[in-house]
Amino acid sequence: MRMIKSFHPGRVLYSTVTAGRMMQKFDEFRTLEQTPVKHDRSALSRFYTVPVEVHRQIFANRGLPKNFEKQIKTFNECCLMVREPGVEIIKHLQRTDFDRPVNRFVLYGEDGAGKSLTLAHLLHYGYQQQYVLVHVPWVPNWMRRGLGTDNVRTIDGAIDLPLVGAAWLMHFKCQNGPLLNRLGLTVSKDYAWSKRETTPTGSSLIALVDHGIRRAKFACNVIAALLHELKQHSSSGQMKTMVVIDGFNAFFHPRTRITLAHPFLDITRNDWTNGVCVLAVDRLAQTEHRMLSCLPKCLLHREGFEHLDPFVPIRVNAYNEAEFHSCIQYYLDRKWIAAVKPGFVEELKQMSCLNPFQLMRLCSSL
Repeated sequence: MRMIKSFHPGRVLYSTVTAGRMMQKFDEFRTLEQTPVKHDRSALSRFYTVPVEVHRQIFANRGLPKNFEKQIKTFNECCLMVREPGVEIIKHLQRTDFDRPVNRFVLYGEDGAGKSLTLAHLLHYGYQQQYVLVHVPWVPNWMRRGLGTDNVRTIDGAIDLPLVGAAWLMHFKCQNGPLLNRLGLTVSKDYAWSKRETTPTGSSLIALVDHGIRRAKFACNVIAALLHELKQHSSSGQMKTMVVIDGFNAFFHPRTRITLAHPFLDITRNDWTNGVCVLAVDRLAQTEHRMLSCLPKCLLHREGFEHLDPFVPIRVNAYNEAEFHSCIQYYLDRKWIAAVKPGFVEELKQMSCLNPFQLMRLCSSL
């Protein structure tokens, strides 16, 4: 028997355990299948590693929760758990007839249940399947910046966010630049931005994006043009598009109106083909009047519900026993927590109520 000291920053825990117990296998929480395309029920409750170069391309400009990004830096790897909602949507996509109008999937669930990380798993899937990604990491960020100095109020009363639009175009280019260069897609008509500035027919989509980045004044209009072109190219069969939006219900905020909402609401209609929309609704996305229910009907309000109807609701639940066990094993493997006195793991389970975010918070450094 010997004493085991924790490596947990800011916290020291001791337990009298046998060396044999500490040498248990930790690979049971990982899956050998690192390709989301091949993830099925056999990989459920296990972690897989997102390659560094993929992480840099897809999530360079956000897309993962801040606390999870800190964990990635601490653990020196980006690991995502394969969970039921992600696998369910992947199986739906593998059976989809893309000649029909786009399917809309709506993730919902309690706060901290893992909706954003399920979207991250699906983004990786879309990247590997060579979808053009239209990704909004967190819509409420745009609403809460509605009083910034970069805002311009348009004729119809909506707020224009040129710097936010330019930042989103940089995010889009980072995620899709290499794929768009290979596809060689062009714009279908002339776009006039001013008397001297135009994007003529036949210009590449990358040139359109670059114009919005260089000339932030026109960024929101460029986004509208870009998403219109993506819908057309997808419907003509030249490419596939995956729309991934977190905090989608914030678009139906009762007071704030922004011009950026229009193109993203337009691309989430089902009037185009060869694509898919995966959206998440969240109580935390309600910047006013926090709802008691996490159900889509309550969070989207009547306007949002009718906008998406029909859609496929996918509930993201708290951890089950297998997922909780895998998460604990992962933290042990990363030396984030240590083997401790009997009952400690059960205490974590009770205190977190199996909620992924609460478990991560309880195991964080002091």
